[in-house]
Amino acid sequence: MLAALLAAPAFATAPTPITLDQAMSHPDWIGTPVETAWWSWDGKQIFYKQKRIGSSLRDTFQAGDKPRLVADSELSKQDSPNMVFNRERTRAIVLRNGDLFERDLKSGALLQISRGTANASTPQYSADGRSVQFKVGNDWFNWNRADRLVSPVALPRAAKDPSAAQDEDYLRDMQLRLITTLKRQKDERDETRARAKAERTADATRAPTPLYFGEKVSIDASSLSPDGRWLVVAISPKSSENGRVGKMPRYVTESGYEEFDDQRTRVGRNLPLALSLKLVDLRTGVIKDLSLDSLPGIATDPLASLREAAKQPALKGNRATRLEADEGDGIAWSNDGAKVAVMLRTVDNKDRWLAGIDLDGAKLKSLHRLTDNAWINYSYNDFGWLPDNSTLWFMSEETGYAHLYTLGADGKQRALTSGKWEASSVKWNADGTLAYMLCNRRTPGEYEVCSTSAKDATVREVTQLNGGVEQFDLSPDQRKLLVHYSSAYVPSQLATVPAAGGAATKLTDTRSAEYKAREWIQPQMVAVPSTHGAGQPIWSKLYRPAALEPGKKYPIVMFVHGAGYLQNTHNRFPNYFREQMFHNLLVEKGYIVLDMDYRASKGYGRDWRTAIYRQMGHPELDDYVDGAKWLAANHQGDIDKVGIYGGSYGGFMTFMALLREPDLFKAGAALRPVTDWTTYNHGYTANILNTPDIDPEAYRKSSPIEYADKLKGHLLIAHGMVDDNVFFQDSVRMAQRFIELKKDNWELAAYPLERHAYVQPESWYDQYRRIYKLFESTLK
Repeated sequence: MLAALLAAPAFATAPTPITLDQAMSHPDWIGTPVETAWWSWDGKQIFYKQKRIGSSLRDTFQAGDKPRLVADSELSKQDSPNMVFNRERTRAIVLRNGDLFERDLKSGALLQISRGTANASTPQYSADGRSVQFKVGNDWFNWNRADRLVSPVALPRAAKDPSAAQDEDYLRDMQLRLITTLKRQKDERDETRARAKAERTADATRAPTPLYFGEKVSIDASSLSPDGRWLVVAISPKSSENGRVGKMPRYVTESGYEEFDDQRTRVGRNLPLALSLKLVDLRTGVIKDLSLDSLPGIATDPLASLREAAKQPALKGNRATRLEADEGDGIAWSNDGAKVAVMLRTVDNKDRWLAGIDLDGAKLKSLHRLTDNAWINYSYNDFGWLPDNSTLWFMSEETGYAHLYTLGADGKQRALTSGKWEASSVKWNADGTLAYMLCNRRTPGEYEVCSTSAKDATVREVTQLNGGVEQFDLSPDQRKLLVHYSSAYVPSQLATVPAAGGAATKLTDTRSAEYKAREWIQPQMVAVPSTHGAGQPIWSKLYRPAALEPGKKYPIVMFVHGAGYLQNTHNRFPNYFREQMFHNLLVEKGYIVLDMDYRASKGYGRDWRTAIYRQMGHPELDDYVDGAKWLAANHQGDIDKVGIYGGSYGGFMTFMALLREPDLFKAGAALRPVTDWTTYNHGYTANILNTPDIDPEAYRKSSPIEYADKLKGHLLIAHGMVDDNVFFQDSVRMAQRFIELKKDNWELAAYPLERHAYVQPESWYDQYRRIYKLFESTLK
């Protein structure tokens, strides 16, 4: 019943016909969307970046009834996104083009703090608010407002301490014992170095002594306490076992010669290296190790049985961990510098910990553990401290959906959001009483801004923008939200909404007159029932004529979005806007099209995401089989004429459909496809399939090349030859398998100048001309 209600077509006027050439042309004809946007310091103006038509350059505009181009002479007065405010919100740090400024929020005066060839980053206010602290490379600096002096605070070095004792060396020891002059020269050097260190320590006008962590490590991250006393540093070994790096040839070059680029390593090669955490007391220069032994479960191997079955040696000691650095650097201090938390994730992706640091005792204390037998999500890992300096907030999928939690000084955890929906992009108001976030409470594809109270966890929707909110930011006075929103055929635009809720004031419409004049087929959001135990319906976009001809059966085309963990059934402007126009063309030519958020897609909770663990291409294919049968039963789809296409993960799934369900899927276009998961990168693949050495069966089960002998239908493979994400080699190896298997009705189209994301309109046109020709020749 739900699917039937949602599927009811509604067309105001007939869609405007679209040609393939128009759909695949450069998207400037649509009108370039709003990109980065920000508030002025006083909240009275809004600025944004927009691409120039016919150019890759960006301009800055001031929003208004008639957007105003900001002149180059005005750029030095601009603020920036994500300004950092002091506690009283009387001053703010502006980070622009790698340089730092401070804005006086009473007078509007802008004072430059730094100007350098190396970019400043990670600015923060000191605990007393009198200074601005920031990082350049690995070095930390402090700018004091009173004397306007920039001074180094901490200088971590991945080098050996020159004053440290030399490694044991019998030959050197013998030389110093036998040759008096060498011994005297060494003593003089040591004495000079010791005196220089003593003078530096005694003289407050001098820069501090560098902090040496050894020449065999790399510094991965560091974080300075706002009170300036402590530095937390993450280091890891400089090298690991060698993973062979391939060479990617480029045949069409400016030089006229073949050229070669290094490729990334494959999954299971050069594994991420285990970090070590160090705590530095900057008053004394003492560096202490922070042991990870106290983290619960760190020494337990969740892959032990797989490792044993693969006859691999058992792990010894603690599992390797890394900082969770998807948001910030994985280290967060309270504003007073008294508390610090770190987020750590195991390299096997099965555990994530939030841990506090006992600064005086130099010990870690686990505050929260998230365990997943499949893999920890690489999204929804935001965390930080509230302004009370004692309450930690964080995101967690522990209930099966991403939600917001707090952990008080009393150790009690509270859920501020809950339910079968996802919270994301959390932003707190200045006093920590309200958190704003993106939410999809009504249906998985409708995104608005919600707020929740830190006091009573009351959640309410703040915006009413038809579920198309993409991102937002609070105004400096906290009274308004600056919102990026879009819809199926409207690229990202700007609006303001009262922070307490209310009507939106729309600020931009960057669409071209030609594009706005067109009528499009509005995708119908449908909930396709699962007959394969998915646990919830498969939300999808349906493109079809307003009225179906009685008795007619329509050939079916199914689209598969890329990335796996991506959401495409939503009310926003799609990443796949060209494909959406192609779907309009297909409907015009007599097809019906279904675009599914199959299992593995984003926005539907943990179980939906991890359904593909150790079996990529299996639950997703079940969903597409359900989709095809549902179209046949409910929308006059012709079950004997089903085609499928998609790029990247969508190309992989096209292979799995044609090779594992060859009697259902008669034709498919696999674009830039993964054909063998052992050739893909580590970070993505090891999450889902572990590594080939300990889980070879998962790779065999999930790789299309293992099913090449099952090809029966008509297949187009299209791939950019300089693709540095999914290598062109994937398609070439599959082509060789088809040749050896004497398979018919397949072709490989190569694009010499395209990487993973095609850029050139000519390539887009050629690829989709081939796809259209494939469907016309096989499904009609």
